[in-house]
Amino acid sequence: MPDGMLSLADTAVGAVLLGAGALSWAGRRGSRVGPLMAMAGACWFLGSAFPGLVFLHRGPLVQLHLSYPIGRLHRWPARGVALAGYGAALYEGFVPAPWLTVGLSALVVAAALDVFARTSGPARRAGRSALAAALVFAAALALGSANVLLEWGADRAVLLVYDTAVCLVVIWLTVDLRYGRWTEATVAELVTQLGRRTDIEGLQGQLARALGDPGLILGYRVPGRQAYCDETGRPLDIAQGAAGRVTTVVEDGGEPVAVLIHEPAVLSDPQLLHGAIAALRLTVANARMRAEVRARMAELATARRRIVEAADAQRRALEAELTTGAQTHLAQALRHLRALEAETDEEGRAVLPQVLAEVVAAQRELAQFAQGVRPPSLTAGGLGAALPLLADRAGLAVSVSVDVGRLPPPIEAATYFVCAEALTNVAKHAAATRATMEVVAEAGTVVVRVSDDGRGGADSNGSGLRGIADRVEALGGSITVGDGAAGGTLLTARIPAEGAASNEDHERGTSDEDRDRRRLDADPRRPGTPARGGRLRGGGDRRQHHHPDARA
Repeated sequence: MPDGMLSLADTAVGAVLLGAGALSWAGRRGSRVGPLMAMAGACWFLGSAFPGLVFLHRGPLVQLHLSYPIGRLHRWPARGVALAGYGAALYEGFVPAPWLTVGLSALVVAAALDVFARTSGPARRAGRSALAAALVFAAALALGSANVLLEWGADRAVLLVYDTAVCLVVIWLTVDLRYGRWTEATVAELVTQLGRRTDIEGLQGQLARALGDPGLILGYRVPGRQAYCDETGRPLDIAQGAAGRVTTVVEDGGEPVAVLIHEPAVLSDPQLLHGAIAALRLTVANARMRAEVRARMAELATARRRIVEAADAQRRALEAELTTGAQTHLAQALRHLRALEAETDEEGRAVLPQVLAEVVAAQRELAQFAQGVRPPSLTAGGLGAALPLLADRAGLAVSVSVDVGRLPPPIEAATYFVCAEALTNVAKHAAATRATMEVVAEAGTVVVRVSDDGRGGADSNGSGLRGIADRVEALGGSITVGDGAAGGTLLTARIPAEGAASNEDHERGTSDEDRDRRRLDADPRRPGTPARGGRLRGGGDRRQHHHPDARA
């Protein structure tokens, strides 16, 4: 074949690539296929001028075949093969490596099959052209390498076959892009992308790219009003739209939910526009549904908090009634019985001690019951007064540190009962000899830490802890139970409390976990380790280091 004919064929291929790129860009501005074809054409002519760049056009062509018809690579295998295509094209331009081209053609086939296998429905029908074009291009690459490796000596014929294959593939893809399944692929990709969204931020940009209109404006209907706003929440006057643009209202169930302001050219592809509107309608509906779910969850959390607060108010009322009512009557009855002790006869004096003992026992049982409902010390003096008394009844050495002032009654009660349940578990199950309780305020949150030197392995799903956890969670808090750094168990509860503040917070600037571990390392059960103290209701900064076994 004459050299002049090969030169003419070479020029024709470059012209076809440039022309196909221009046509594709003009017809489908939302796709990057056109620019990739044009880039391949430019690289083709660069290779004609500079021999070292003779294979550079392969990079854009590999990317074209793996990203058609959208022009964007979404899978990592395809991205890796596209990068390999550019690298191999540059390398082989200076160092002959036919085996490298064989490997590249195999990678192109594998990546094309992977992309096609990951599609379904309309996108798969649109991807058939891309797969066929990629296989033809890979075969042309492999044919050229085989001619060199097997020494066929058919350089001119193979070159003509390669040029013809590139031209036919590019023309085929250009026609398919304008009249084929590109719209279905675009809509399928848009629906897939929007289906992953949990909000509507950035939705306007995605629609603008899909419809090929960079100036597209998306407005959302303001609930309960005949008005729209843009993505930033600013009012959008659709009655005074930009000159030369078209307004399309998006409805869901006959009710306007959004509006698109776009170029008239978007109407030239009604299938694409209708698909984009359907995807937009679905996304807005999903966003509304998620917003409703969040609102209902917030209402549920508020209702749970109200239940806890109401129950605590009932506890306080019952405790006050027991203290001022039944306990007062029992005390009066006890005084009257003792007054009668000197006036009664021998038979009465024989029975009276038993009656007095029963009244005293009733007083004790009633006081214990009132303590379980809500300790009077908690009502009168807050956590600083109630927790040391709780430690007195724990049955083991307990160090108490309280560094908060008075808190709202529901939060004080929740904090107290967290400590009470934790100490009960320590006494029953931990086989511990010492424990520590610490209550501090950190950044508007009351933090409770209870640790022990027992065997560890506490079950956070036990009935007692589960009930306390429900109470804490109803107040917006959380409880975690785990093994301490030096053994034993560490229970940490965090309860939001607006206005709560430590008198001394030396732990600012460190993480919660670091503070937990540091305080566990400073556990009073370790020899020579002092306990932190706290401000109590009576005023002043009284440090507490409370050990029941050393009360004497």
